[in-house]
Amino acid sequence: MDLKQQKIDKLNKDIALSKIGGGEKRIDKQHANKKLTARERIDYLLDEGSFEEIGALVTHRSTDFGMENQIFYGDGVVTGYGTISGRLVYTYAQDFTVFGGSLSETHAEKICKIMDMAVKVGAPIIGLNDSGGARIQEGVRSLGGYADIFYRNVQASGVIPQISAVMGPCAGGAVYSPAMTDFTIMVENTTYMFVTGPNVVKTVTNEAVTSEELGGALTHATKSGVAHRTSENDIVCLEDVKKLLSYLPQNNTENPKKLDIKIDNEIRDVLSDIVPDNSHKPYDMHLVISGIIDKDSFYEIHKEYAGSIIVGFARLGGRSIGIIANQPMAFAGVLGVNSSRKAARFTRTCDCFNIPLLVLVDVPGFLPGTDQEWNGIIVHGAKLLYALSEATVPRVTVITRKAYGGAYDVMNSKHIGADFNYAWPGAEIAVMGAKGASEIIFRKEIAEADNPEEKLAEKEAEYAKKFANPYRAAKRGFIDEVILPKNTRRKLLKAFDMLENKKVDRPKRKHGNIPL
Repeated sequence: MDLKQQKIDKLNKDIALSKIGGGEKRIDKQHANKKLTARERIDYLLDEGSFEEIGALVTHRSTDFGMENQIFYGDGVVTGYGTISGRLVYTYAQDFTVFGGSLSETHAEKICKIMDMAVKVGAPIIGLNDSGGARIQEGVRSLGGYADIFYRNVQASGVIPQISAVMGPCAGGAVYSPAMTDFTIMVENTTYMFVTGPNVVKTVTNEAVTSEELGGALTHATKSGVAHRTSENDIVCLEDVKKLLSYLPQNNTENPKKLDIKIDNEIRDVLSDIVPDNSHKPYDMHLVISGIIDKDSFYEIHKEYAGSIIVGFARLGGRSIGIIANQPMAFAGVLGVNSSRKAARFTRTCDCFNIPLLVLVDVPGFLPGTDQEWNGIIVHGAKLLYALSEATVPRVTVITRKAYGGAYDVMNSKHIGADFNYAWPGAEIAVMGAKGASEIIFRKEIAEADNPEEKLAEKEAEYAKKFANPYRAAKRGFIDEVILPKNTRRKLLKAFDMLENKKVDRPKRKHGNIPL
């Protein structure tokens, strides 16, 4: 039994089996629901005995408000490096027991030092955040310290993976660093993030709201989208960080590690019976995903947010891939403001770190309504269009059923640079649904008919036969192949193998101007 396990077992007599990160671990039920200390978190996160601390003897420099008499080594943050599954990572853990984890000038300097090291070496940085914000006693020096960190977050963006685990309160300036990292994971019930707290909100807007309602883990997972995932306790959170890291490379010059897996004929008959014959009947796209990928390898991102689209990591033949998929179970899989932003952000993250993209399409169009238009569906939809058009990683699309209107273009169509586009035989690719199209095209004939309803049904069938299928698109080369659902995994394995060494030279420019 290793030292970590002994520590956990010692803290509680009542030990329960709990599934964490896809594997079984014996953990203390009572202790798991308590906050770990900063050092316990690092100890659990990293491989046993691998942590090397940097700056353990650093103290703050403040002499105002009696601070000269309150000296703590480390100044409220533990920083250093170690390994996770043998991979080098840099990490810092804020210590809420020291001045509430507040950030001082030297506290910031310690974090900046390891961030600089991580970029130089090309290794991920993991922040374990637990801070009440800037240290008031230091004034502008603490504010400057935050800006120093923010600047490094931006310089490291797209160079090394940055993961934030919010494991305690994060208020004021403390929230912006996690927001600029690649992934933010929050612990449920014990954490919150907000720029201004409930008391200020009450004073300014007269709204009465609790910390949990204003900025709790579930709020940010379901309403704002700030949290990519939530975890039930500290230990689950740390396991989530480890699992997430397993899909990512060390830096932007490397590819994610490919696992060894035995490849057979890979026919998946289960895929043949998922999509209903009735095109208006929903089905769960998760079933399609699980039928394609390596067993139990899907790690969903933003699961509770913008449910009409699914994004997450998986493995296909041992290869790490990113998946973007419409979800017919939620609003028929339409693209809306939040779902477009969600998919665009995930696309750019995968493109940064050389993770191929698989796009599964069943989309009837964009979500209509004044709420969507007034909140900028045009510009938010353009974000997804821009992100996929810009991505240079291998990109493969499978249309499982509907691909209508502008959403067909946006969802990784051949026209915006997808490498392979497949469609299942029942796929419908058209400007709009057969009924709506018939009502427009044959409006005069239907109005003049003795039985308008019968004439509409006739014209609808005529339109569907001519346009609502994948073969016209295939004739034009917009669809590379119409494939049987059961052959999907085999086709994708071959496609991604063939695209493994894809290289794209983009035009020389400072940077593009994504419609933010």
